[in-house]
Amino acid sequence: MKTDTNQDTGSFANTRIKTLFVAQDAKPNDIKEINLARLTPFQRGLLVTDGTVTRFIEAYTLAPVEVVLLQQTHQTLPTKHRWLQLPAGEDIISRQVVLQSHSQNISSPIIHTYATSLIVPQRLPKSLLDGLTSDKQGLGGLLRRSGLETRRELLWCGIETLGNLPPAVAHLEGETFISRAYRVFANREPLMLINEKFPL
Repeated sequence: MKTDTNQDTGSFANTRIKTLFVAQDAKPNDIKEINLARLTPFQRGLLVTDGTVTRFIEAYTLAPVEVVLLQQTHQTLPTKHRWLQLPAGEDIISRQVVLQSHSQNISSPIIHTYATSLIVPQRLPKSLLDGLTSDKQGLGGLLRRSGLETRRELLWCGIETLGNLPPAVAHLEGETFISRAYRVFANREPLMLINEKFPL
């Protein structure tokens, strides 16, 4: 009996998402389901890596990746935050960055990732907190340099169309992105919630 290899691969891929992403059923409504079998190996790697995305992209492209801080502000949580395990009224840091590289053949930078983060400052060591504004590394690099033992928990992934972007990346509005969300833990507490969006 002949089997449909593409169907079998797609079924395995979709089942695998449920295994890797612990809150796939809780993803926001504006994020559509994704079929891993239709992505390139590089895109699948971006979705499931639990290391630093910057290093992964540099290893694949063999080019340096620049972390550009677009916005970073202190905010007060208006309501209880499920994923950060914080009550309303707590202070958090909201951060937006892009990971980009440059090519001799293209005048504008190549955007690899647009990322937004919510960070719990009271759970960070001082060296890491200071590095958020003084260091041009991404969060993964800062965490690695801090020596803090952390683990990542993949929450959900999907396909997303971006809107309401900061001016520096406003040209990406309306574009389709592969999206994922995950938490970084230390001492059994979530330090940050990160949403990464990769151009499709």
